[in-house]
Amino acid sequence: MALTRPRAGRVEAIEQTPPSPGPGQIAVTVLACGVCRTDLHVIDGDLPSPAIPVIPGHEIVGRVERAGPGVTGFTPGDRVGIPWLGYACGQCNFCRSERENLCPDARYTGYQIDGGYAEQAIADARFCFHLPSGYDDEHAAPLLCAGLIGYRAYRMADDAKRLGIYGFGAAAHIIAQVAVHQGREVYAFVTPGDSTAADFARSVGARWAGWSTDAPPAALDAAIIFAPVGRLVPEALSRTRPGGVVVCAGIHMSDIPSFPYALLWQERTIRSVANLTRADAREFLELTSRLVIRTTVKPYALRNANAALDDLRSGRLTGAAVIVPSM
Repeated sequence: MALTRPRAGRVEAIEQTPPSPGPGQIAVTVLACGVCRTDLHVIDGDLPSPAIPVIPGHEIVGRVERAGPGVTGFTPGDRVGIPWLGYACGQCNFCRSERENLCPDARYTGYQIDGGYAEQAIADARFCFHLPSGYDDEHAAPLLCAGLIGYRAYRMADDAKRLGIYGFGAAAHIIAQVAVHQGREVYAFVTPGDSTAADFARSVGARWAGWSTDAPPAALDAAIIFAPVGRLVPEALSRTRPGGVVVCAGIHMSDIPSFPYALLWQERTIRSVANLTRADAREFLELTSRLVIRTTVKPYALRNANAALDDLRSGRLTGAAVIVPSM
């Protein structure tokens, strides 16, 4: 299911012969692929210049079928995860300092590289990962972006005891469980009137859940904004104690409105999160092998990818949509 024209807002069924894996690549059968909000940004045209045509999907759980020359660490039959970051040059200052997420020549799965809305996929083995055995294919898929990007954002919240989370979807429900396991207090902020999302937040351990315009019962040490809504930045700042941090976790966000300097004063910080590093992936997946996280998923057949996208776009999902090609 491919994006065949810019800003199409939907994907279309195509038939193509999958290429053989080249040097350093693996060919996989796609077992499951999570549907991420970034897929919407690609399909709806919020992110510029996607490859056309391109197969979206970057939360891929696959089974290795073939390995190209030079591949080490993966053999046919292995179950692997393929995330958003699909290539980095390995030579620039960012790559040499393990910040390949900022590589100027980086390329991304489902954006410039064909992704997982398909029966088969090709990936650079350097950016693939073995998955913990405690998850079936559908429940492992959200770990590969909602989990990985969420975890990078969570780490940027430092040692916050009181953690606010704005936008309670796929990433939030994973990271909330990590935070609770580590003894932190989670305060969930959801769209006003969305009692289903508030109940969902409480079900995964949030101490408090309220509307995004509400004041929490205590000042936050940090806040993570998963919703792509710029006006939440000053809102979150207003709920954060002196010295606190607001982390913007999305790859795309609507414009941040002007706000009084007093909200930023007293050494509050606003940070953005860009992509992920392989170190993030190794650390998070090792954590999830010890702490089994309950991912909430709704499966869709590959032919119904547009229904999954529409449900995500309209806010009808609780948890994560996952495409299962074998359905």
